[in-house]
Amino acid sequence: MSLLNQKDIDLLAQKILEDYDLKDPGKIFKNKIQINNTEALLIQSTVSKLRKKRGEETIGYKIGCVLKETQKKMGFTQPAWGTLWQKELHTSGVSLNKKDYSNPAMEAEFGIILNRDLKPELISFEYILESIESIYPLIEIHNLVFYGGAPYGAELLANNAIHAGVILGPENKFPKNNQSTDLKLIYDKEIVDAWFDKEWPHDMLSEVVWLVKEQAKLNNILKKGDLILTGAYGFPVPINEKKVIEVTSSAFGDVKAIFD
Repeated sequence: MSLLNQKDIDLLAQKILEDYDLKDPGKIFKNKIQINNTEALLIQSTVSKLRKKRGEETIGYKIGCVLKETQKKMGFTQPAWGTLWQKELHTSGVSLNKKDYSNPAMEAEFGIILNRDLKPELISFEYILESIESIYPLIEIHNLVFYGGAPYGAELLANNAIHAGVILGPENKFPKNNQSTDLKLIYDKEIVDAWFDKEWPHDMLSEVVWLVKEQAKLNNILKKGDLILTGAYGFPVPINEKKVIEVTSSAFGDVKAIFD
């Protein structure tokens, strides 16, 4: 049940975008405003429309909060999603400025690029598999700031799932066979998080069908060439004073960024 009218949503969306542009996102939640998850997604959608209106290009979607414990922490019963933007897409080796982010925090994960538009009425795990052009290791950047009260879910959704960019590693053409891989998040040569025996494709693609169905409700079709971040296995880790950020995968390669 929404308590906000369209004017409220438009005003909140405008303010969220202004604060995001100022590298100080989410300040509206300092006022302890009360919104539900449905309203939060309406706000996120309105911010996306504003960004498109001024000429920004979308390149796909992220899936977040795939772990049940993360969903519980956020007050969700399902994952979250956000929109990816062309101007926030980087390639391995990039140098970025910490001042462009608010408490920058990283996740190690995988992304896939689609080889065709996805038809929601045909969607299944096998259909997704046949629709993948390539897989990438990547670093996802977040602005890890929450001003409101727990469980933070609506704040997360309104702020585009706290997404702030992607650093893409090497392209791997679609693997035909099941593969096992590790995945490590490394700050200044120190491993800060690691996962082992992750199985391609099931551990990577578990929530992509969910994403397609959620977007279909909004009349959004995932397109050929779209990038989908398939979800992290942990929570974003703040980089604080660390500078060299790496993600390594034994099966799919490595990606690196420098934050000055």
